[in-house]
Amino acid sequence: MLTNLSGDSSKSSDRMGHRSLGKAPGGYLPDPQSYLKKRTRSSSVPSLPQIKRNHPEVLQPSKLKSKNKPQIPKLDDKPIMNLVSSKNFIVANAVEVILAAPRKSSQTTKDYLHKEEYGKVPKYLDSIKKDIAAEYEYISLMQQREEESPVRLMTDSEKNALIEGLKAKWESVNHDYQAITHMTKLDTVGKIKRKESYEAELSQIEKDIERLNKKAIYVDRSA
Repeated sequence: MLTNLSGDSSKSSDRMGHRSLGKAPGGYLPDPQSYLKKRTRSSSVPSLPQIKRNHPEVLQPSKLKSKNKPQIPKLDDKPIMNLVSSKNFIVANAVEVILAAPRKSSQTTKDYLHKEEYGKVPKYLDSIKKDIAAEYEYISLMQQREEESPVRLMTDSEKNALIEGLKAKWESVNHDYQAITHMTKLDTVGKIKRKESYEAELSQIEKDIERLNKKAIYVDRSA
């Protein structure tokens, strides 16, 4: 707003005082009295009565739904009554049944005595018999090969007996081995060899027990 209309040089605008060096320190801080107040930048939403009064066309629906139910009949609409037919439905139905042609049965009973395969062995039984015969032949061949084989499968009783014997032997050797373990000084060749032989024998027995724990073990028949 212009205030120096008379041209007085003593009066100058606020911009001239800080045109080269800017405002004084703190001059750019916002004024605490000129804060943003409520609804200063937004308009209020009109209420429903105001819209009905000022803009009723806004509340009109854009598309009208069709009525699902039929309209109610008017007072002057009267139904047709007292319609009588001269037809005797009982006699008409009886005549229709008498004159009707007999129904033909679509499914006739089959005469199984005149079938083409009557009295013959079905084909699937022949295939089953062949499969059973082939299975018996395979079993007999495997038994024959097992009898002719130089090795045989060790039974569970034989395996358990060997394992028990090896465990007893291991206990005996270990008892002798424990008798010399307290010796801290092996000063003779006999003591060294005796200890080494005990250790080797114990290791071999443990390996044999581990082998016997397998599921299938075959042995020579001639042995």
